[in-house]
Amino acid sequence: MAPAAIWSLPCDFSSRSVQKVGAAHYATSGSGSRVQRTPVISAPHVRIAIEGNYGMAVNDNGPAPRELAGKRALVTGGSRGIGAAVVRRLLEAGAEVLTTARSAASPVPEGASFVAADVRTRSGAQALAAAAEERLGGVDVLVHNVGGAQPHGGALAIPDEEWQDALNLNLLAAVRLDGLLAPGMRDRRSGAIVHISSAATPTVAPPFLHYTAAKAALENYSRGLALELAGHGVRVNSVSPGRTATPGGEATREQWARISEGPGVDNTRPPLGRDGRPDDIADAVLFLVSERASWVTGSGLVVDGGEFPRG
Repeated sequence: MAPAAIWSLPCDFSSRSVQKVGAAHYATSGSGSRVQRTPVISAPHVRIAIEGNYGMAVNDNGPAPRELAGKRALVTGGSRGIGAAVVRRLLEAGAEVLTTARSAASPVPEGASFVAADVRTRSGAQALAAAAEERLGGVDVLVHNVGGAQPHGGALAIPDEEWQDALNLNLLAAVRLDGLLAPGMRDRRSGAIVHISSAATPTVAPPFLHYTAAKAALENYSRGLALELAGHGVRVNSVSPGRTATPGGEATREQWARISEGPGVDNTRPPLGRDGRPDDIADAVLFLVSERASWVTGSGLVVDGGEFPRG
């Protein structure tokens, strides 16, 4: 019967030690003629001894370094929902994080710095970029999370001012902030930018046309910026969430249900059987800004539980 690896069990390995024989490592136990050797699987920082139905973890060089240690990150809209989850993931990965919202009404994740700024305006973007330079000394990771819009009865019912607001929030906020911070990344020949879009962009939904049109433009812009910056060591990608369980998302879906079908809440679920969680999106962002995605740029990662299949 092949040995089985169990990562942790309450077994007593006090009599065991690890030895290196040639290029291999072994866990040994017993003494004299009863010494037993067990092969150990090697990894950068942990080795697991495999024997029967139990295993032993041995720490080679202390805890593994966090993959974003020493990186400086700016996340817009990081006080709740997906943005707050992204902030937490980046902090856990070792980054120094500055986040922003229009006000400090919601507390940001512990460990992050905060500055109030309205990125829908050029002056707000300039104030945020200045704060990032002052507090962080520059930005290595930039995540554009702000976005949203309110549904209307149809495309022709969307007022002109809401079209402009949707463009400012969902497209131009990223364009302006990239224009202020990406040159520093380009000069350092290093950096990662992620634009949060929407998995719904391929659909035609008149009540949300101002939102999906702005997000579609954001994806097109993201690919173009990636092409321009690729030769300078800066990667640009987008993440497109589907239906995700956030306070803002729930409120918007409820409002949309009232507009389209009368009072009620949309209880449909993506094919994978549940709504997305903010951490699902944050995990995708962390991957794209890490060295694990060092050969990924100009891409769009859809995280939607199969809600909007694409050919």
